[in-house]
Amino acid sequence: MDGLMSHGPSGPPSYAGGTPRPDQLRAADSDRERIVAVLSDAAADGRLTPDELEERATLAYSARTLGELSGLTADLLPPEEQPLRTDTRPVLAFFRTERKEGRWVVPPHYSATALCANVTLDLRDAVLQTGHIRLQATVVGGTLTLLVPQGVKVLMPASSFLGSKKSQVAGDARPDAPTIEITGFVSMGTIIAKTPKPPKQPRLGGLLRRRSLP
Repeated sequence: MDGLMSHGPSGPPSYAGGTPRPDQLRAADSDRERIVAVLSDAAADGRLTPDELEERATLAYSARTLGELSGLTADLLPPEEQPLRTDTRPVLAFFRTERKEGRWVVPPHYSATALCANVTLDLRDAVLQTGHIRLQATVVGGTLTLLVPQGVKVLMPASSFLGSKKSQVAGDARPDAPTIEITGFVSMGTIIAKTPKPPKQPRLGGLLRRRSLP
């Protein structure tokens, strides 16, 4: 996850509080590769011609910001399946399940509402606009789950009435680590923050032995 701070005078334009807009955040090499992978799939099934693939891939590798990249796949996938998402609208879930994951931008102030609903915010691959994110949570009769990578600090000053707040965040974060502060309230529901365990990698030796058996 990239915790991005505001750019200096030589960077792209700054906006409220000196923070660049989501579409003005600098793109990483991994972001460019995500876009090119989608373009390649689109060319493979005929949605892009070879010339269109070459043109868009060239633009992807030369793009500097997330906004420049996201426009290259806007007509290829629905919004919820885009490889990059700079839409920072809050999550509102009523009597349903909502999950936000992948490469998405988390603004300095974000809100999530779960009314008799289950909401999951996966930040493991997200881009933080600032190093301190305030998440305004409203949870009534539901569950808000926050998934963070190791090294992120999570604070929970949110108030609770007949509800619970649980932190299962792994490891001790550095003093300058990105911080997620969960405010708001929970009633007859749960707010939980945790660091999922990485998937187990198969042992190479065991695989080789099994493959060598007759």
